[in-house]
Amino acid sequence: MTRWLLRILGALVIVLALAALSVYVLSERQLTRQYSVPQDEVTIPTDDDSIARGEYLATSVSNCRDCHGKDLSGSVMVDDPALGRIAAPNLTTGEGGMGRHLEDEDLVRAIRYGVAPDGTALKIMPADDFNSLSDEDLGAIIAYVRSVPPVDKQQPTAVLRVLGRTLMALGKLELFPVARIDLTASPPETLKPEVSKTYGKYLAQIAGCTGCHGPGLSGGTIPGAPPDFPKAANLTPSGEVGDWEFQDFLSTIRSGKNPKGHQLADEMPWRNFAGMSDQELRAIWLFVSSVPPRVAGTR
Repeated sequence: MTRWLLRILGALVIVLALAALSVYVLSERQLTRQYSVPQDEVTIPTDDDSIARGEYLATSVSNCRDCHGKDLSGSVMVDDPALGRIAAPNLTTGEGGMGRHLEDEDLVRAIRYGVAPDGTALKIMPADDFNSLSDEDLGAIIAYVRSVPPVDKQQPTAVLRVLGRTLMALGKLELFPVARIDLTASPPETLKPEVSKTYGKYLAQIAGCTGCHGPGLSGGTIPGAPPDFPKAANLTPSGEVGDWEFQDFLSTIRSGKNPKGHQLADEMPWRNFAGMSDQELRAIWLFVSSVPPRVAGTR
């Protein structure tokens, strides 16, 4: 009996070892995969107006500072003993900052495609939202990043632990937005700000509305979000905003409370979006109110 138990235990150990090796190999393959992305030529301006435009986009629209901090010195986004640790890097030129090492073209690839200088994918960098940025707006954001004062701050390196690697190997953890990007698409060189559905869709894309709520705005589980992250609301006519008017939408974004008095979740960056102008929010509303009804969670 003891001999059989030892054999069974030995077999289990071998199976577990093989499973662990498979998880490591599969996850490591994804972590080290090289991505070939377009080498876009984006002009980086130096004038004050462009830098101010970039700061506005980074603060009120594309929300770069949510992850990289108000001074762009970075922050730890995820630190879970089972899943792993992911930190947004210090973008300044201070000690420990990536700004002193990155060329302009590196920032273009990182923001628009979510790819590091070595060709590997950046983790949870929302490049699938920023991929639509016009060359002009992308250049303004980089000009702003280049203008911020240096901050001496070293962010910890990323680590994927056992559960994180296992979920990645099983295709249950989406960490690399570059895998969702159409690399054949050509972002516009410039886009005229106006109160139109077209410009509203553009703002909704670069602000991450479509990233969280889905291209069809029906909400549901957000790709790459932690398991306990709240689901995005259904913004189509069959969802929460079906009977809203523009003033309801405007008031909700400005106050953080919907017409029924419900407080929006902290994960919804309404405080940033509240900095948008009435005209920009009206443009977004023209887009939101134009989408067809969809079942909640179908993205």
